[in-house]
Amino acid sequence: MAVYMVIERFRNGDAVPVYRRFKERGRMAPAGLNYISSWITADLRTCYQVMETADRALLDAWMGRWSDLVEFEVHPVITSQEAAQRAAS
Repeated sequence: MAVYMVIERFRNGDAVPVYRRFKERGRMAPAGLNYISSWITADLRTCYQVMETADRALLDAWMGRWSDLVEFEVHPVITSQEAAQRAAS
């Protein structure tokens, strides 16, 4: 299972359409793509979201469902504990 930090920048800095769609349709994540947690900047312009999947194509499919409202940046991430183990090797 791979974990991804997804940085979402709301188009035109406008969170309203994003939250409206979320309320109407939910996260719209395909089966096999798991939401872990998210944080939103205080100005409601950017979301930092952690997602998990064994199939990166599912993440891409999900982003396609939101790409009219959100610009995405994706980073594969590991836990601090995993990083420490790798650094110690």
